Amino acid sequence: MRRGIAVSPGVAIGTAYVIHEIFVNPDTKRLEDTEITAELASYETARDKATADLRALEKKVDAQVGHDEATIFAVHQQILRDPAFTNKIRNWIVEEKMNAGAALHRLLGEYTAIFSKTKDAYLREKLDDIRDVIIRVSSHLKHSKSADKMVEGPLILVADELLPSQAVALGDFDVHGIVTQAGSQTSHAAIIARSRGIPAVSGVKNMLRKVKTGDTIVVDGRAGCVEVNPNAESLAAFRKLEREFFDLRDQLATNRDEKAQTKCGTELRLEANINGVSDAKAAAAMGASGIGLYRTEYLYLTHSDLPDEDEQYEVYRDIIAASPNHNVTIRTLDIGGDKTVAYLGHDHKEANPFMGWRSIRLSFEHPEFFNTQIRAIVRAASEFPQGTARIMFPMVTTVEELRKLRSMIRKAYKTLTARDIKVKELLFGMMLEVPAAAISIDTMLDLVDFVSIGSNDLVQYLMAADRDNPKVSHLCQPLAPPVLRVLKHVITACNESRTPVTVCGEMAGKPKAFLLLLGMGLRRFSMSPAFVPSIKQLASQISIEEAESIVATVMKFKTTAQVKKYMTRQIEQVAPNLAILDSN
Repeated sequence: MRRGIAVSPGVAIGTAYVIHEIFVNPDTKRLEDTEITAELASYETARDKATADLRALEKKVDAQVGHDEATIFAVHQQILRDPAFTNKIRNWIVEEKMNAGAALHRLLGEYTAIFSKTKDAYLREKLDDIRDVIIRVSSHLKHSKSADKMVEGPLILVADELLPSQAVALGDFDVHGIVTQAGSQTSHAAIIARSRGIPAVSGVKNMLRKVKTGDTIVVDGRAGCVEVNPNAESLAAFRKLEREFFDLRDQLATNRDEKAQTKCGTELRLEANINGVSDAKAAAAMGASGIGLYRTEYLYLTHSDLPDEDEQYEVYRDIIAASPNHNVTIRTLDIGGDKTVAYLGHDHKEANPFMGWRSIRLSFEHPEFFNTQIRAIVRAASEFPQGTARIMFPMVTTVEELRKLRSMIRKAYKTLTARDIKVKELLFGMMLEVPAAAISIDTMLDLVDFVSIGSNDLVQYLMAADRDNPKVSHLCQPLAPPVLRVLKHVITACNESRTPVTVCGEMAGKPKAFLLLLGMGLRRFSMSPAFVPSIKQLASQISIEEAESIVATVMKFKTTAQVKKYMTRQIEQVAPNLAILDSN
């Protein structure tokens, strides 16, 4: 039994699948003498295609973002032209009769071993460049081995960290659970797992040393435990828990057409956080009333190229079309911190990227790039006159930023009108994540149509603790008394000014936190689609008066432990059947 961080509740049992074997999984069969020439040609073709990709991407980024940002792709081309790189591949194909995929995999292993010995941050970043180049060339090889032919599901995905670009491939596999060595409750792996209702545990140290593809593995996403090759008695116990989890999930899914309301009849809006069209469809299937947060950065993070205005417009249009009631809040690019793209600069070199050059700060520095996204969003929203489309900006800190953003929106309207494109004005909102904005929220409310609280970042900024740093992540507690006080302050200010306010951070879908937010006066919640049915059920089992009484008691507590202990008892009393869905 190995312990980590519980990030997505439920229990799953399946066959372990180590993620590098999915994305870099060469055929190790030796070549025949008659196959060597063809294999060399296959490698050269793949190399030429990768070079063409990089050349086109360099040109596109140079034109749309800037020359400095495009240089990374020139560097990648230099790596491909390096004789030491290509000669090794050729030699292994000819002399050791390796296929090109296996040779590339071996080369990556060699570079990894070399660079892992250095403490120089610059040299370590060079390894990332080499890895990107190798993966790009590998993707063009004709005989890449298909992972779904190697191991049958249900699968438990095991990785060091699940990257957004890798998440695209998950739809091709029967994934029932996810385990990562790195990450936290708000990591990419956690967000993806929760959006799909997949049990997951992150932060399991040395997991890749203890498991290999083909092992039987158990994931308990509520207790934060992982067990490899359990004995018969343990396996039987976990299978019972797994059945209970899936039975409850199936039972709750039947409430999709019921109203979201409390026991006393107060109506609520339960919306969904999504990353793409498949999530929007899942939100509709789960009974969400709309999309409270569409994270547009996943379009960039999973796109092999820089999406232009037309490409973005088509994606945003498809998102709105697939969303419940065509009701969508679209957040502009939230890149930075733990999410980076090469063509927007090397912000990952910052000493403290979460508090640095990210989100709208980065967007302001690339106004044409930013304006392109705004125009694409406005165009897509205008296709649905009966829908409710909103545009939201992340990491707003000052009143001056809001005024600048409003000016950019007006400019987008004028530009599109001049192009004879019919424009529908969007509701304008801010994502509240920065403590400065929370403290001075009353000065900002006359500049916005709505507020959405991003509790993930707000918590780490309030607690001065990087949520992805295992040394301090224990401080990132959404139920910490200081966090609850700030949330109550913001919700009260918004309600008094009649400004719609939503919590779209991960705490909105957690039963304990939901009861507290409800008692603070929140009536709009946005969460992973898979959590909508359980929160709808929980809401129906409590009145506003009861929730307010719970908050009155909790606000007297001084420690997080007191809050957690008390809220655990409340959940057991209000909805004992839902306790299995609340991660510890």
